[in-house]
This record gives sequence, C-alpha cells and structure tokens, in this order.
Amino acid sequence: MSNLIIFIRNPEKGKVKTRLAKDLGEEEAFAIYLSLLARTRSLASNSPVRRLLFYSQFVDHNDEWDETLFEKHLQQGDDLGARMSHAFEIAFSRKDEHKAVIIGSDCPQLSETIIEEAFSALDQHPYVLGPATDGGYYLLGMRAAAPFLFENMVWSTSEVAAQTLAKIAEASETCYLLPELSDIDELEDWLNWQNAKS
Repeated sequence: MSNLIIFIRNPEKGKVKTRLAKDLGEEEAFAIYLSLLARTRSLASNSPVRRLLFYSQFVDHNDEWDETLFEKHLQQGDDLGARMSHAFEIAFSRKDEHKAVIIGSDCPQLSETIIEEAFSALDQHPYVLGPATDGGYYLLGMRAAAPFLFENMVWSTSEVAAQTLAKIAEASETCYLLPELSDIDELEDWLNWQNAKS
C-alpha cells in the first residue's frame, strides 16, 4: 500500500505566505495560498493511494478537504523535521504500508505524473527526492520510516536537499532524484510561475 502525506498550514490571513505578503499585501498573499491549496487538493485527490493530510495548527473537519478522501491528522513535533518524521511513522504504522511520499502545498509545478514517478521509483530505490530550486525539497519518499533523515538539520536553508542526500549516501543507500522544481515563497517565484503558464 502507498501513502501520500500532505503537509499544509491552516489557512489564516497574515500567517501564510508572509514573504509574499511583504510585496503583495496580506490579501493577495492569502489568495495565492488558497489557490495553491486548491491545486494541491485536486492533485492529491486524483492519486490512487491512501492520503494523509497533516494540519499545522488544528484539524479542520469543516473545510474543503473531503474526509472520505483524506485521513486528517495534526502535525506534531518541535521542528519541521520532527513533524515530518512523526508523519512517516503514522504512514508506516499499518503492517501493509510499504511506500510513503510527503509533499507540501507550495509547488504548483508538481504533477500527477511526478507523484506516480516517485512511487514507481521506490520499487528500485529506498528513497526518492524532489529537489527544489531554493536548495530544499518539494517531495521526499521512502520505503520505511527513517528518523535519521530529520535529525540535526537546519530547516529552511539552501542546504537541506544536499544534506538529506548526504545522509542517505552515508547510510550506503540509493536515492532516485526527480526533476528540480520551484516552490512559491518569494514574489519572483510567483511571477515566474505566472509567466510560465501564459
């Protein structure tokens, strides 16, 4: 069985896309975040896997994420690494779970094809990683929980993907690399995405 883990922030004006808000204002930044959530929701809904949705602040039972499609959880941990590690532990808590992939909601370039490629790659490799242009990653997949990948990391830096790949190499394991894509964090990211669509 395959698991798709989706990490989102509870949508709250002034609390999401703060770097975009500095340039565009809170209203537009919030609207952009809602559009990214909708895109991610549509993408995940079409993926034929167990879908685990993790909220940042509280589990919302009355939002647009259909509970017949998404198993809802709360992120738990002191930092992003601990929260992701906890999510993978939940994904692998059932005996028949053999693959898990985590994504966020910030990468509009992510497609169903890339997600399918990630799950397929796990047939040949214990890990799969989708590097982001900012040095982080937009997707991480594995065949078993791997807490070591999330320990002693400085998150939200340009070294996250490289450090993760180094940890995998140190464990003498292989990792399949997906295409490099861009997250939407800064105004330039958003403008580039809009230009790419037009």
